[in-house]
Amino acid sequence: MRLSSYFLPTIKENPTEAQIVSHRLMLRAGMIRQAAAGIYSWLPLGYRVLQKVEQIVREEQDRAGAQEMLMPTIQPAELWRESGRYDDYGKEMLRIRDRHERDMLYGPTNEELITAIVRESVKSYRELPKILYHIQWKFRDEVRPRFGVMRGREFLMKDAYSFDLNAAGARRSYHRMFVSYMRTFARMGLKAIPMRADTGPIGGDLSHEFQILADTGESEVYVDRDLLATDWAGREVDYAGDLAPIVEELTSRYAATDDKHDPAQEKKLGDRLVTARGIEVGHIFYFGTKYSRPMGAVVPGPGGESVAVEMGSYGIGVSRLVGAIIEASHDDAGIVWPEPVAPFRIGLINLKRGDSSCDSACETIYRALAPDLLYDDRDERAGVKFAEMDLIGLPWVVVVGPKSVAAGKVEMKARRGGAREEMPIEAAIARLKG
Repeated sequence: MRLSSYFLPTIKENPTEAQIVSHRLMLRAGMIRQAAAGIYSWLPLGYRVLQKVEQIVREEQDRAGAQEMLMPTIQPAELWRESGRYDDYGKEMLRIRDRHERDMLYGPTNEELITAIVRESVKSYRELPKILYHIQWKFRDEVRPRFGVMRGREFLMKDAYSFDLNAAGARRSYHRMFVSYMRTFARMGLKAIPMRADTGPIGGDLSHEFQILADTGESEVYVDRDLLATDWAGREVDYAGDLAPIVEELTSRYAATDDKHDPAQEKKLGDRLVTARGIEVGHIFYFGTKYSRPMGAVVPGPGGESVAVEMGSYGIGVSRLVGAIIEASHDDAGIVWPEPVAPFRIGLINLKRGDSSCDSACETIYRALAPDLLYDDRDERAGVKFAEMDLIGLPWVVVVGPKSVAAGKVEMKARRGGAREEMPIEAAIARLKG
């Protein structure tokens, strides 16, 4: 993509309405624009990141055996009355009426709708287990939406739902999603820490939230240093096997949020205790028959008896993750994207547009490395080009100037750490392709 024709409305100054780093940088880097309080448009650069995050989530859900579907954003209120949550959910639920005066709502989550689908469709225990998921926009009418996409009213979420015949099977599904989440966050360059959590309005008796560490995190967390040393990058998992030992390995280490931490246990850890700030990026729940029983999601069991299916739900805030990644990975100059989620992997700067040798070298590099390259071909000062490339945070930047090209070389700069190296054009292309 050529920057001269790309829609990238960057901002030089920090927006006054932005209180946290990710909100400031997403506005400045031309990733989002506010439409209303807590509601944002995703501009081309931001949307590319959102799509990459979404695709990693999708691939890891598929790998774990979950099946993708798509449910609507608008749901009938009658389903929520069946579960008893319509009146209990509170003012965060956006309630509406259609032209026929039927009560509807903009879905904040999908337990009721997916339970209704399964009760109408699954007729035998032999059709279980199933894990179904979708990636869809949600709406929760936060009283004070703030922090940009970190706490908006409209947000993109992956929510999965498991259906099993008994509690033992439901825990196996829970373990699948637990491990899948660890792989998902590791692929994004994040160190995720599972912590036992309250179930909140979802309900149930088993729940974990996944926190990533960031200096600007919203809550204080207490973690065993040995848990932080666990490396999930590239770790292979056999989903057909018993995942309980892996979950036990991770949950046996101490990790707690500020509302659940235990000073007595922390004292025993001594120097192994790490106190930091964390951002929640995922939450999983096992809630048994909380929805299936009142909504009649039952199947004939092996002996012909009616069995209410055992359920769990599993959420990842896809749009929230974009902000969380920035909170965990930035510096004074701007965003520092991990490669797997970067909007473009490579930036190309032409220091002297109009110079035949520079233009020719840039065209060679552009043709070789597109489409994962953003080429700054504008007639701008070098300082402006460098500043904007640092702001948007692409992992690699190739700089083409008259002096280096005359020597048959270009400069390659790593955004993370700032290391620079001159090398022949062909070598730069080969390295970035590799």
